[in-house]
Amino acid sequence: MTDRPNVLVPIQILEGESIPEGVPGLLANAHVVLLGYHVIPDQTAPGQARMQFEERATQRLEEFEEMLEEAGATVETRLVFTHDGQTTIDRMIYEHDCIAALVPKATGPPEDVLVAVRGTVGVDRIARVVAGLFRETGVAVTLFHLAAEDETDEDVQTLLDGVADRLVELGMDERAIRTRIGRGTDPKQAIADAADEYDAIVMGESDPSIATFVFGMRAKQVAERFLGPVIVVQRERPEAESDGNPGEDSSDEPQ
Repeated sequence: MTDRPNVLVPIQILEGESIPEGVPGLLANAHVVLLGYHVIPDQTAPGQARMQFEERATQRLEEFEEMLEEAGATVETRLVFTHDGQTTIDRMIYEHDCIAALVPKATGPPEDVLVAVRGTVGVDRIARVVAGLFRETGVAVTLFHLAAEDETDEDVQTLLDGVADRLVELGMDERAIRTRIGRGTDPKQAIADAADEYDAIVMGESDPSIATFVFGMRAKQVAERFLGPVIVVQRERPEAESDGNPGEDSSDEPQ
């Protein structure tokens, strides 16, 4: 039995962002950490902002929570007023042991998902997310790797077959797993081009900064070139960070 993967879904709760169409179905088998956050000016105290906006923000957060739960997800919510949105996201990923974070965009009912496999690092974590979300759902997953110049198709196929075997071990139907090899020099464009045929992308984080990858330039570039949601599987937390905070922000305590 595959456990529900913890997936962070950050929403700028007072900036008009919402849960896009199709996302609840995509995360039906996840444990969602739903983060409603609002970035406030440096001169504004988080407690002051909470007093002013908490009721409206909480109401919206509860509406989104209900949407996700109706689709089948388990949900815990956090509401944070902060001076640094990225650091808050970073901290929430660590505090709630989220294996993935979602760049939320609208999609149809998930039927075909592209899984970008960039190398052997993090492959097991990617497999755990994919199997946890899509095992026994009828969703087809395509394992995609952009080959380097010195990689043969046989080398890449061996890598992808290994990921497929791990997915089967985790309960995926092997008939729902496909493989695809790409060639090119721009990984972001190659992934985005390949993803045009799919409802969502699952891709591994490679940048040391979680927040930068999820909401910074790399993920932003992929998301801008692709209309659907992107699930970014987080790197394993380094041992050196296991007892410390990944970064301090000026948030009030989440509720």
